[in-house]
Amino acid sequence: MLQRAESEWTGEGGLRRRRRARWPLGVFLVALAAAGLYGYYRYAHTAEPAAPGFQTATVELGDIASTVNAIAKMQPKTYVDVGTQVSGQLRVIHPEVGDVVNKGDLLAEIDPTVYQTRVAGDRASLDNLRAQLAQAQAQLTLDRLRNERAQQLLKNQSGSKDAADAAEATERISEAKIDALKAQIAQTQATLDGDLANLGYTKIYAPMDGTVVSITAREGSTLNANQSAPIVLRIADLQTMTVTAQVAEGDIPKVTIGTPASFSTLGLPDRRWRGTVRQIEPTPTIVNDVVLYNVLVDVPNEDLTLMTDMTAQVFFRLGEARGVPLVPSAAVRTARDGTQSVRVLTTQGPQERSVKTGLSNRSQTQIVEGLSPGETVILGTGPAPARPAGPRMPPRLG
Repeated sequence: MLQRAESEWTGEGGLRRRRRARWPLGVFLVALAAAGLYGYYRYAHTAEPAAPGFQTATVELGDIASTVNAIAKMQPKTYVDVGTQVSGQLRVIHPEVGDVVNKGDLLAEIDPTVYQTRVAGDRASLDNLRAQLAQAQAQLTLDRLRNERAQQLLKNQSGSKDAADAAEATERISEAKIDALKAQIAQTQATLDGDLANLGYTKIYAPMDGTVVSITAREGSTLNANQSAPIVLRIADLQTMTVTAQVAEGDIPKVTIGTPASFSTLGLPDRRWRGTVRQIEPTPTIVNDVVLYNVLVDVPNEDLTLMTDMTAQVFFRLGEARGVPLVPSAAVRTARDGTQSVRVLTTQGPQERSVKTGLSNRSQTQIVEGLSPGETVILGTGPAPARPAGPRMPPRLG
């Protein structure tokens, strides 16, 4: 009997029975899919569109500072390039880079041989001229006596007129020689003074107190002062540094002499130095078609932390206010006529409101009139809010 049942199931009749058993399952799956598509279609066509959202900010009390920033380089405020006024071989340089020198200290020496020879020659010429002058003065004394006797004989009619005239002419010639010798002596004395000065220039002295920050020349080299003044070394007063900041032409009208400034260096970003604007150079520097003006700020440097050519980021403080209403700068809109306004989010919806602003920077703006702390301003339209809970698209079958 068992074999008969198996044959009935596996035969043609069994196949029909299995097909009839699968039919209700297929109908169920089709009905489920149709219900899901219907629900999705109804949700998509009946859901209300989401209202647009707003990016907002609250008016808050705070502190604000309006600044202009620029990149700067540092140089000593007072420095001098020490050169030579005479040509010659540089024998010795006494200080080294970093040494502190005082005004009048001997810095370098140039071979003085040529200038010593010139001085010696000038002095010999001067002695010779003075000897000639003494001789001419003695001759003049004799010529005067002879002229006086000749004139007396002519007066007594004991001498001739020619002899008297010749004696007078001889006296005048002697006087002219003396004048010429005096002029030569003065000229030689001037030459001697110049050569003595040049001899003194072979020793180079410090013109100021300071630190030797660089040495350009080398011992043994020949310096030619006829074409240009050769630089031997530089002395700088490092106790006061000058920060030269390059400010863009759009910001330079905001900066004036006396404007407070602060800066930090790359090596010490957490330390702040402060000073005020000393000078604004009127001639700009153009870099890649960008017009930049040099603004100079002096700062004390007692500990010598600041060094030449350091890079600094300078902030010029244009103004500051504390405990004032602030809004993001993006919330303030400026019309063509210069009036300003913000959009305020109220219970009745967004409202346009005129305001008066004060200080402003890239992130915040001070509100002087028109807003109170706690009010909400609109920055812009943001993404739509999430849809409310409701029927969702059914998961895809299969």
